Amino acid sequence: MLKKMFTIFRRDAKVNTREFLTAYIMLAPVIFAIAINLIAPGINDTTVNLALVKGDDEQMVAYLEDFAKVDVFKDVAALEKRVGRRDDVFAIVPDGDDYYVLQQGNEVEGLEQYATMMLTFYQEGMRIEDSTAIIHSFDRTVPPLKKLLVNIFMMFSAIMGGMLIAINIIEEKEDRTIRAINLTPISRTAYIFAKSVIGITLPLYGSVVLVVFTGFRGIDWGQMMVLIVVSTLISILVGFTEGLKNETVMDAAGSVKMLFLPMAGAVAVAEMVGEKWQWVAYWVPFYWTYKGVDSVLTYNANWGTTLLYALFVVIISIVAYLILMPGIRKGLE
Repeated sequence: MLKKMFTIFRRDAKVNTREFLTAYIMLAPVIFAIAINLIAPGINDTTVNLALVKGDDEQMVAYLEDFAKVDVFKDVAALEKRVGRRDDVFAIVPDGDDYYVLQQGNEVEGLEQYATMMLTFYQEGMRIEDSTAIIHSFDRTVPPLKKLLVNIFMMFSAIMGGMLIAINIIEEKEDRTIRAINLTPISRTAYIFAKSVIGITLPLYGSVVLVVFTGFRGIDWGQMMVLIVVSTLISILVGFTEGLKNETVMDAAGSVKMLFLPMAGAVAVAEMVGEKWQWVAYWVPFYWTYKGVDSVLTYNANWGTTLLYALFVVIISIVAYLILMPGIRKGLE
C-alpha cells in the first residue's frame, strides 16, 4: 500500500515540474524570504541614512555606523546625486576643515535634526560609553513587520499546497486516470492521503525556508511543525473539492485563492481588533494558526497553548470535512 501511495506522490511531483505555475509555487517561498529580508527592518534598525565621501574620514564612517545606515560615495557630486533621489538620505559634506549636512528638503520632518546631532556628537568626541541612558526594550526582540510577513506567507504557502492538489487532480482528469481509483487495489482513503502529501510537503518546505532565511532559527521547531501541518487541513480539503469540481487549472486556482479572503480577515482581526471582538474570527482556522505561529515566532509559545490552537484548527477542519467529503467522494466515482 505504501509503495502505491509513493507512486502517486512521485507522479504528482513529476507533473509539478512541467508547468510554470506549479514551478512558481515551489519557488515562491524562496522569493518571499528574499523579499522579506529586503523590505522588513530589524528591531534595532535605524531610520537615518547618511552618505559620506569615500576615504575622507574613515573614523567618522566607523563612528556613524553605530547610529545610522552609512553609504560612501566617490565624490561630492555623487553625494549630491544620491541625496536628490526620492528617499530620505542626508549627506555629510566636507567643507575645508569642517562639515555640513546636505539635504534635499522633502525628507521626513525631524530626521535632519538626527543627522545634525550625529555630526555634532562626532565632532565633540562623544562616545556611547559616556552615556548614562538606559534602554528598555519592552521584551520586543523580534522585528514586528518581519514577524507579520513571515506568518502571512507561511499561511500563503499552506493555501498554495491546496492549489497544487487541485492542479494535480485536474491533470488526472485530463489524462482520464481519475476514475482508475475504482479499479485499483488502493483504497479511496489511501488515494486521498497520497494526493495530499504534495499539499503538505509544500507548506513544510516553504515554512522552513521562510523561517531559516529570515533569521528565526531559534524557534521551537516541534511547535511550529504542529501548527504548519494542521494549517494544511482546510487547504487540502478545498484543493480536492476545487480540483474535482473544475475542468481547468486557472478555474481551480481562482477558486482556491478565495481562501485568501478569510486569511486576510483573520490577520486583520488578530492585529487590529480589540480583545472583546476577537471572537468574530474564531470560526476561521487561519486565525488560530496565525495566533499560534505568532507566539512561536516571538519565542513566547508553550506546548499547552500551541496544542490548544492546533485543536481548534482540527475541530474546524473536521466540520469542513463533513461538509465537503460527500462532494469529494462523488467526484472520485
